[in-house]
Amino acid sequence: MNRPLALIIDDEPDIRELLEITLARMNIDSRCAGTLAQAFEQLGTSRFDLCLVDMRLPDGSGIDVVRRVAAEHPETPIAVITAHGNMETAVEALKAGAFDFVSKPVDLPVLRRLVETALRVAQGDAPAKAKREGELIGKSPAMQEIRRLIDKLARNQAPVFVSGESGTGKELAARAIHSRSPRADKPFVAVNCGAIPQELMESEFFGHIKGSFTGAVRDKPGLFQSADGGTLFLDEVADLPVSMQVKLLRAIQEKSVRPVGGASEEPVDIRIISASHRNLPAMVASGEFRQDLFYRIHVIELLMAPLRARREDIPVMIDHVLARLAQRTGGAKPRLERSALKALYEHSFPGNVREL
Repeated sequence: MNRPLALIIDDEPDIRELLEITLARMNIDSRCAGTLAQAFEQLGTSRFDLCLVDMRLPDGSGIDVVRRVAAEHPETPIAVITAHGNMETAVEALKAGAFDFVSKPVDLPVLRRLVETALRVAQGDAPAKAKREGELIGKSPAMQEIRRLIDKLARNQAPVFVSGESGTGKELAARAIHSRSPRADKPFVAVNCGAIPQELMESEFFGHIKGSFTGAVRDKPGLFQSADGGTLFLDEVADLPVSMQVKLLRAIQEKSVRPVGGASEEPVDIRIISASHRNLPAMVASGEFRQDLFYRIHVIELLMAPLRARREDIPVMIDHVLARLAQRTGGAKPRLERSALKALYEHSFPGNVREL
């Protein structure tokens, strides 16, 4: 079996050598480019399983490579290397189609995890259970577009914000993204941010050390540690108090957390998917939600259509629910009379799929 081939694009010889050595130890062959022109030449003559590109090049920007790869080689994951703390650049690259990012100075364990995940994407390695789990019911144009976007989002690591009214299936969409991704065999951890008491939030998210506060009788991992390798779904993220928003932002940017009472950071490798039925941009404008956190979690938006905008899906969904009822009870599948179906079809469904 041929070894994977990576393209390393960086104008610093020391960085190129470090990346080459790291990838070689992972049984990955490499080719290098020091400029944008050299990178385009390599991309025009060879097929790569992975690209690593520095955002600052002598004759242009790494974002140009990201756009070229996304347009001409969408099956090839590309990760960008950014200056430490330059989140604006990282977010721009993710929006342009980058798979993920790593900051300088390069943390080698973080890089290795990123590369392993990227190669699973390149090889189309999403478990078969993705075909069975998290199915979104409906054949309307709106649902077909949502499924198309979910399949696309499953191939990268960009943070996704799922928006839509209550009951439209935001968590189901998040689970579908996870189950179709290379992280599918790792945990999917969902949390309702509005359901955690404020005084317990830091412990719930980041864990705590035994004896760090009254009642901490043992070490306890937080949600970030529990989701390591997988996906953390932050439902109703708009309900987080500003004090917790600051800590969440740091954990996402640094890709590490410090448990309450802990003396050191613990690296975590997770994908963040968040959701809310509230108007997050309006909350940013009013100062209720931090703008920097908004830009970090709102890289790509997936809008879930309300049920009234896809009424043609109602009969299909009803049939699905009735079949599930029959399976649970062991009886025959109930049948709706025409008048009942008409009443449901004409209803506005303010509670959307959950109400149905």
